Amino acid sequence: MVMVRSAPTGASTPMEGHIMTSPSGPSRRQVLAAAAAAVAAPLVAAAPAHAAGAAGKRTWDLTLLGTSDTHGNVYNWDYYRDAEYDDSKHNDIGVAKLATLINQIRAERRGKATLVLDAGDTIQGTPLATFYAKQEPITSTGEKHPMARAMNIIDYDAVTLGNHEFNYGLPLLDLWIRQLGFPALAANAINAKTGKPAFLPYVIKKVSLGFAAPTLRVGILGLTNPGVAIWDRGNVEGRLRFDDMIATAAKYVPIMRERGADIVLISAHGGDSGTSSYGPELPNENPVALIAQQVPGIDAILFGHAHNEVVERFVTNEKTGEQVLLSEPSKWGQRLTRMDFTLARERGRWTITKKSATMLNTNTVVEDPKVLAAVRAQHAKTVAYVNQVVARATVEMSTVESRYKDTPILDFINHVQAETVTKALAGTQYADLPVLSQASPFSRTAVFPAGDVKIRDVAGLYVFDNTLEAVVLTGAEVRAYLEYSAKYFVTLAPGAPVDPETISDPLVPDYNYDALSGVDYDIDIAKPAGQRITRLVLPGTDTPVADDAQFVVAVNNYRRSGGGNFPGIVKTQVYNEQQEIRQLLIDWAQEKGTIDPADFFQPNWRLVRDGVPVF
Repeated sequence: MVMVRSAPTGASTPMEGHIMTSPSGPSRRQVLAAAAAAVAAPLVAAAPAHAAGAAGKRTWDLTLLGTSDTHGNVYNWDYYRDAEYDDSKHNDIGVAKLATLINQIRAERRGKATLVLDAGDTIQGTPLATFYAKQEPITSTGEKHPMARAMNIIDYDAVTLGNHEFNYGLPLLDLWIRQLGFPALAANAINAKTGKPAFLPYVIKKVSLGFAAPTLRVGILGLTNPGVAIWDRGNVEGRLRFDDMIATAAKYVPIMRERGADIVLISAHGGDSGTSSYGPELPNENPVALIAQQVPGIDAILFGHAHNEVVERFVTNEKTGEQVLLSEPSKWGQRLTRMDFTLARERGRWTITKKSATMLNTNTVVEDPKVLAAVRAQHAKTVAYVNQVVARATVEMSTVESRYKDTPILDFINHVQAETVTKALAGTQYADLPVLSQASPFSRTAVFPAGDVKIRDVAGLYVFDNTLEAVVLTGAEVRAYLEYSAKYFVTLAPGAPVDPETISDPLVPDYNYDALSGVDYDIDIAKPAGQRITRLVLPGTDTPVADDAQFVVAVNNYRRSGGGNFPGIVKTQVYNEQQEIRQLLIDWAQEKGTIDPADFFQPNWRLVRDGVPVF
């Protein structure tokens, strides 16, 4: 396997490419400098020509298996319900299920070439992943990360870094990469000080297609998401920059071809919609179809990030007319992409004569016992942790209606956030400003049961590893923020039936609907988006919020950094102690011992149609 290695942040001595060293050694970013910057020096000599000769029209085949967005799922387990995972479509999840499918295909293809890639978002998303990043971080204990254990058993050929790989900081990411037995790629993540690649950009893998077949050199390029610069600004600002994925592909594909790649595959952590959830200040978040269209020399792209199931999509390259194969395997280990390529040898060069993709469902197989065994102790420790009781709830509270009604369980989040910020700002120049708070309905199924509330119940309510921040907004900015949030709802014409299931725009995710506490307001969904906040007053009064009024707004770091592209919120923080919101909720519940809506539920917003409440 030939690969380009890259420099750590601040490193200055470039080195040539190296054969892969042991993953248990020092960090790739600490050991090897960026050979990719010195693109003039080829890593390998061109493969010698082989005459087609007697081979004639003989063909060989290559299979690529692809996963993405596994998000810390190893077992087919729902930690929030403390039960085997199930959903309305009876999907299964987890790397252990993926392993079984991969092993089956490898066995079926014994003696033939099979590659396995992952398109990112691996080490965040479940209590299992969080436990080994926060409660017992691998950077403190030295323990191998459960996702490294599971993926090493599968023996991937490469993984691309997703945006969520950066959630826990660069030291933990570096250690996880060192724990892997295969390369981690991110060509467009650049050391901000040196301008050189911060991670391995690509590999060129020598592949045997079978007996008597000439060697095939497969180039694999990894592209991560530019949104990291917003979503994890606190972890990467001043250390890494994230270049345009299209431009990065256009840079490296010719280099890979020049250095001997017979075919080029891209593993990209970005969707294919061509749109972004943030503004134009960063490169496109979901450019995969544009990469296929604009960059010549690419044969296929495995992609992720959007959590969609795209079985097989062909995009015509505008410069060559070639068809580029795209596939995205859903999320959490629910699906496995299979790409099949038929290759022929013509005039000493490999050509792809046919390519296709199919999708396999992990609910058709059992979990791989080796993967389960490798992670069993860590899984059991996580289950024990999330089942600790933190408080007792006086009544059941649910998020079922939180998308369209003010509910106690969402007010619980807002109360804790506002109380935390208020206490922290006491005695400062902001102490006299009213504190508002932002919360989103991350889950439609989270419940605090009447009686014992466990850590898993709180984790099910707040499923992201966000931290708490606060900024100052004017009354006009609060209104603009609420108007932007209100676009979440469809327009409801007079007399139209009210259906909670269809009242929201399916193109706007639930986590991009924000409810604010601390002001009273109506959202009139008979009116067009941008004109829906018909009543915005100070709490418990009829006094309109003045445009020049000032408020402190408690907000999560994702939103404050620009996630969702909400207006006015990307400002210098007046509060930022890097406290995880989920842990603040747990700590508050443990301290109080009782979760009683009477202590925090203050209904302050409602949906109306022409001024009449919808619910």
